[in-house]
Amino acid sequence: MALKTPLLAPTPESVPPPRPPLTADEKVKYEWLLERARSWTEIKTTSPEKTGPITDAERQWLTRECLLRYLRATKWQQTESERRLLDTLAWRRDYGVAPDATVTADHVSPESETGKQILLGFDREGRPCHYLNPGRQNTEASPRQVQHLVFMVERVIELMPPGQETLALLINFKTSKSRSNTAPSISLGREVLSILQTHYPERLGKALIINVPWVVWGFFKLITPFIDPLTREKLKFNEDMRQYVPKEQLWAEFSDGSLEFEYDHSVYWPALVKLCEEKRASRTERWIAGGKHIGEYEDYLAGGRATGLAAEKGQSSAGSDEKADVLAAAAPSTEAAKAES
Repeated sequence: MALKTPLLAPTPESVPPPRPPLTADEKVKYEWLLERARSWTEIKTTSPEKTGPITDAERQWLTRECLLRYLRATKWQQTESERRLLDTLAWRRDYGVAPDATVTADHVSPESETGKQILLGFDREGRPCHYLNPGRQNTEASPRQVQHLVFMVERVIELMPPGQETLALLINFKTSKSRSNTAPSISLGREVLSILQTHYPERLGKALIINVPWVVWGFFKLITPFIDPLTREKLKFNEDMRQYVPKEQLWAEFSDGSLEFEYDHSVYWPALVKLCEEKRASRTERWIAGGKHIGEYEDYLAGGRATGLAAEKGQSSAGSDEKADVLAAAAPSTEAAKAES
């Protein structure tokens, strides 16, 4: 019988590679950004009614790994990483992602009725797999199509196992009987790329793309200038996906996978929403139990380690003095700040 619900975990052999340790200079810059994030009291947005005090949900979002992703995305430019983090916090409010979500499961459910986006299984490094099936497109271009993608990216992040912070994107451009042109418009493609690169930096681990027709090749050539060079290196076209995803967790519709899966919206959608709600609630419970710290470890929140940041709070006065020295060294000079801006 075909599976109709999401898989809960990677195979035992599918584990994330260890994260490289921070250099001394990177530690200094991280401590500076952490201290800046802890000082934020208000999030200013383009909508005056949404401008207001920073919330617990936003503090929880500001994990250690989140801060490091923005530092890496800005090539460790401190003031630029702070600006981008604040911009994303404002965007999340304006767009309706959080803390008061308007991009909800009910809102985007009509976009998902045919299974054009599916979260299913994990690749060989424990990345959750996000399938895009343009041939199953069921709606005309609209803001809700982009909101649907954002909603699914938020959910795939919640499915990431401890130690993993990137996703695997699997795109099958196989045409359907009803739609032969499965390439999105250039304007829609640019909008999606802008959102993903600006507000979800360092989240793409691999993009595996198959059945690429000449129309889509043309589309990729047109948008290539707008794709970050590091992102382009992660794109793999018409390769055997079994190199990257265990056969038993690879949907049979993709590259000879052996996972028999049938999309039934009435079964899959509530199962996915419930699973993500449970994971979100568990993370929040652990964040509260750990002391509600900005800069908390994502591995702790995901249940991958027993203790969080609170276990490191018992520092001696000497340790506090050392931290003060680190922060002083991290503070960019006026000229450096201008150069980074």
